[in-house]
Amino acid sequence: MPQFDTHFLTPLLFWSAVSFAILLFLLKRYAFPAITEILDARERTIAENLAKAERARQEAERLLAEYQAKLKTAQHEATAMIDQARKQAQQVAEDNQRRVKEDTDRMLATAREEMARERVRVSKELKDQAVELVMAASERILKRSLTDADQKRLVKEAIDQLN
Repeated sequence: MPQFDTHFLTPLLFWSAVSFAILLFLLKRYAFPAITEILDARERTIAENLAKAERARQEAERLLAEYQAKLKTAQHEATAMIDQARKQAQQVAEDNQRRVKEDTDRMLATAREEMARERVRVSKELKDQAVELVMAASERILKRSLTDADQKRLVKEAIDQLN
């Protein structure tokens, strides 16, 4: 096995340190600024994306709250419309029922009036027929013709007797 020679170690260490220092200088001068710029740009992009995501989340929450508020309002409006429609339907039914009752009452009153008129007409007709029968019977009994004054008197007497 070869022996370790320390004679070559010192110059090797020196040149390794010089090479490392030159490499470090070149990296610091040219590579690190570019790498730092790339990393900074990447950091800015990530920060912007996070900010955009946060804004999008906030916008989504706002839209969700707005949607829920509109939905709640629409539900209240629908409930109010249904209640209004029910009230209107009930009012229409009550109005129809009232109109039917009024029509029925009016028809009943008209029928009663018609019956009363018919009763009066029939009563008058019966009285007239009774008067004619009484006059005819009286003429036969008396075998003579009555004067107008006698007819009126007999009619009055017959009416008084019927009442």
